[in-house]
Amino acid sequence: MRTKTLKKNKINVVTLGCSKNVYDSEVLMGQLKASGKEVVHEEEGNIVVINTCGFINNAKEESVNTILEYMQKKEAGYVDKVFVTGCLSERYKPDLEKEIPDVDQYFGTTELPGLLKALGADYKHELIGERLTTTPKNYAYLKIAEGCDRPCSFCAIPLMRGKHRSTPIEDLVTEAEKLAAKGVKELILIAQDLTYYGLDLYKKRNLAELLEALVKVEGIEWIRLHYAFPTGFPMDVLDVMKREPKICNYLDIPLQHISDAILKSMRRGTTKEKTTKLINEFRFKVPEMCIRTTLIVGYPGETEADFEELKQWVKAMRFERLGCFTYSHEENTHAYNLEDDVPEDVKIDRANQIMEIQSQISWELNQAKIGQEFKVIIDRKEGNYFVGRTEFDSPDVDNEVLIDARKTYLKTGEYTTVKIIEAEDFDLYAEVIS
Repeated sequence: MRTKTLKKNKINVVTLGCSKNVYDSEVLMGQLKASGKEVVHEEEGNIVVINTCGFINNAKEESVNTILEYMQKKEAGYVDKVFVTGCLSERYKPDLEKEIPDVDQYFGTTELPGLLKALGADYKHELIGERLTTTPKNYAYLKIAEGCDRPCSFCAIPLMRGKHRSTPIEDLVTEAEKLAAKGVKELILIAQDLTYYGLDLYKKRNLAELLEALVKVEGIEWIRLHYAFPTGFPMDVLDVMKREPKICNYLDIPLQHISDAILKSMRRGTTKEKTTKLINEFRFKVPEMCIRTTLIVGYPGETEADFEELKQWVKAMRFERLGCFTYSHEENTHAYNLEDDVPEDVKIDRANQIMEIQSQISWELNQAKIGQEFKVIIDRKEGNYFVGRTEFDSPDVDNEVLIDARKTYLKTGEYTTVKIIEAEDFDLYAEVIS
């Protein structure tokens, strides 16, 4: 009688969605490794964990398609088990169990211990900061809080991630130290809302104090701030940014719109006047600051006049970095009660118009950089170029600095000083200053 060969399980973690999901996958992988499991990220494995996104329609579609793709692999015998976790699973678990019942098990965003148990691993509380990072070795995400208390009408994040919960400063410092020991030089601080940090734990907005603690971590050279909310922004953060060279002169602050009528309907808690004043204050206090924002077009009731106002404001504000999304009508959000009355083709056209304006602004700002010198970190080599970033650029979303690899040899993960010799809309070409 033939006996079946016992093969060792290899767990493949597949990550969809935002940097918060990347972080969660890294924590999961760190826990699995600590339990002696063989774990890979988006490679071949006979057990698959899909960390899904459920934020907007496109992301939900991608998540469902990925689940179906792995179910076919399971049916064909290439994969033994498929587990689904993350935001889509949190938001639509009953529907998914009904529609795709052959998935071995579904888990929500807060069910890590249960997921680990299903994978034959134990949840280890003592593993603060132990992660298997999936980003290039020189940078890593540091999630400082989970969940969100904001009432934005269009957003489903509180449904999937729950109320705001800050991570204590000492735990974040420990995590930063462990990352630095592995060679990480740049921390990208992420949360659904950085500006709320500390309110639950310390009864005050405590982002500045956290930054003061993180700059003391040896080996960390850049600290970058992502996803700050404009209402109630703690202005003492600007003082730390100005004083501490490790804090990048960079802020990602999604503003979403500028028409007062739309901001009110979006429940953003601010106005055009207050938003403009805030941005002007940022630039007055930290003139070198690069501001990244995101906007939504095609929100219910957005008129031509509202859109025209947004366009003129984008031209006037000249943001260094800007992304634009079309409105997605999400069930169980406050805005779902409104009529999704802007046609899809109009939404797309409006987004394209905003990005055309931004493309011109970006080109003009980049032209002004020609001849200037910048410190850059080298992320990777691609074709004939080493690809780096300045402190004013976040990975995957912002400008990149391209350096001819045929003329210069550079090490990935290292800093170097370059001079800009040519500039396009979103890319800079540079030579190394010897």
